[in-house]
Amino acid sequence: METQAQPTPSLKLPPQEQSWRQTLLSLLGTVMFGAVLVAACIFTLPNLINDWQIRDTAQPVAESRVMSGSCSTKLVFNICDATLAVRTKTGVVTHDVNYVFVDMHTGDYSVEIMADPAHPELSTTDMALDKLWNRTITLLVVGGILLALTITPIIAIIRRLRKPSAA
Repeated sequence: METQAQPTPSLKLPPQEQSWRQTLLSLLGTVMFGAVLVAACIFTLPNLINDWQIRDTAQPVAESRVMSGSCSTKLVFNICDATLAVRTKTGVVTHDVNYVFVDMHTGDYSVEIMADPAHPELSTTDMALDKLWNRTITLLVVGGILLALTITPIIAIIRRLRKPSAA
């Protein structure tokens, strides 16, 4: 007796619906990660560029002080903010600095204010100059991740909008 093989039923997935919720969440992710990327560039990038400019000519400044400063650690990311005051021939110049770097340090940081004698308004700290490559790589990696998280939802929206018209 010969048995006939029954055809296996094919599985069909329901069609993907264009949901306004998906689009809204994608746009929200784009705005959120884009805002963090812009904030990172506004607060961190100018100080990093200044430090690269004066890294070879910076010297300790005798009449200077840290007016206010603090560092906080989030996992391995250290975020330091400080206001530096440097006395020049024309008066006191204050400069707000922000540093983000990766470090496993525990405890306090002690810093010495450094500046280029030709440009005392571009003051920084010895810690910032010591961690210049660390800060640069941290900004590039974190900035790249944030850029990817900003652009990916836009690409997903465009693909979803193109798919029904291609069918």
